[in-house]
Amino acid sequence: QVQVVESGGGSVQAGGSLRLSCTASGTIFSIKAMAWYRQAPGTQRELVARIFSGGSTNYADSVKGRFTISRDNAKNTVYLQINSLKPEDTAVYYCNVNGAVLNAWGQGTQVTVSS
Repeated sequence: QVQVVESGGGSVQAGGSLRLSCTASGTIFSIKAMAWYRQAPGTQRELVARIFSGGSTNYADSVKGRFTISRDNAKNTVYLQINSLKPEDTAVYYCNVNGAVLNAWGQGTQVTVSS
């Protein structure tokens, strides 16, 4: 059983910053990738950023240059530094942990950006 817990969401004004954290715990054999997704009301969940165990990353075009994903493999923790927030970044942000026999999601953390 794997537990995934996110933290760090909140309400900020446009232009502000937040740092999201996500930690996976439990019976984990290997993690291939950790990622952040987001889902705004009435929309599909979309990939925001992903980081692989080797350190390579990919980002959605809409967040490139503003979001930075990083990872502490020893702690099974992934971070998402979010800068220059825009109202359209408002969403529930979900952490995903993926491995050969693992695909786990957190409960999500709300990010609200006001103009």
